[in-house]
Amino acid sequence: MLDKQKKDEIIKKFKTHKNDTGSPEVQIAILTAEIKELTEHLKLHKKDFSSRRGLIKKLNQRRRLLRYLERENSDSFEKLAKKLEIKITKVSDMLLEDEMKIEEDVEKDLEEDVIEDIEKEDENKE
Repeated sequence: MLDKQKKDEIIKKFKTHKNDTGSPEVQIAILTAEIKELTEHLKLHKKDFSSRRGLIKKLNQRRRLLRYLERENSDSFEKLAKKLEIKITKVSDMLLEDEMKIEEDVEKDLEEDVIEDIEKEDENKE
């Protein structure tokens, strides 16, 4: 758990306006610091499963906030990811690649079906 001083420093560094304490950028930065602390704690205390559960909750919350920020303000998302050194896997890019592969497979299947239909028509004519 972050102490008030560390939390205030993070808020000061990542705030988007004067009285900002709850913007996604600030929340993500705070969660990242908490995640780093919990990770270090779990390296020493490998069997602390309640802290591990808390870490997983924080990771999921940060992931949801990052997804929201990417959707709403992609420029801020990219700046924040670089500043916090967060590895981002672009799920949308992977989905696009999968969709393109599926479309190619469907087109091939359609072409094969059309060729088969033409061959059957030719056989029926003879």
